[in-house]
Amino acid sequence: MSPPVRLLIHGATGRMGRALLRLCREEGLGCTVVAAVARHAPQETGVPGFAVAELDDVPDFDVAVDFSLPDGFDTVLALCLARRTALVSGTTGLSEGQQAALDAAAARIPLVWASNYSLGVAVLQVLVSQAAGLLHGWDCDIVESHHAHKKDAPSGTALTLGASAQTAGVVPHYASIRAGDIVGEHLVQFTGTGERIELIHRASSRDIFARGALHAARRLHGREPGRYPFENLV
Repeated sequence: MSPPVRLLIHGATGRMGRALLRLCREEGLGCTVVAAVARHAPQETGVPGFAVAELDDVPDFDVAVDFSLPDGFDTVLALCLARRTALVSGTTGLSEGQQAALDAAAARIPLVWASNYSLGVAVLQVLVSQAAGLLHGWDCDIVESHHAHKKDAPSGTALTLGASAQTAGVVPHYASIRAGDIVGEHLVQFTGTGERIELIHRASSRDIFARGALHAARRLHGREPGRYPFENLV
């Protein structure tokens, strides 16, 4: 049996970070966390905690799993490049420059960035692309709903779904809802004259995203440098 993949969790005090720590502790999933990193050193996580300013002191790790904010993303990418380790990132709202930095980093390390680590959303992307290719002239609207504290809008997942529609020449329109503790809901609506098709994905637990990210980390470990699409690692 292969030894567990050693993980650094970046953004460990956020919703996704806490889910990742809990799943690794309770279910293992072939991974072990050797460092939990946040703006301020995480406490009482059961693993060594480090503040972002202490990144030089983190122990050796195989893969960094990053669910943070755009203003913290550059730091973890630089760490992975310095250590020549893999990166799994789900941080949304990245700038064009940060996406370009990911492309450049892929020449030196294996990495994956995805706006959503759900298997269901990966399938939804395929369905949206197929529907857009068949429904010429129909309107396409994407409505996404998330918890009240989510900062970026439209969500990264909505933009990814929109990109799937655009591959067929469709121009999508977006609407965003921020309310309560909604984990994540995405409606892709195609509307023609007298009829409408709705494709919907609803997430009721962040565990689906955390499990997907941990799966990606296991599959990415040991690969050659490159930028890998999440759906290719499923």
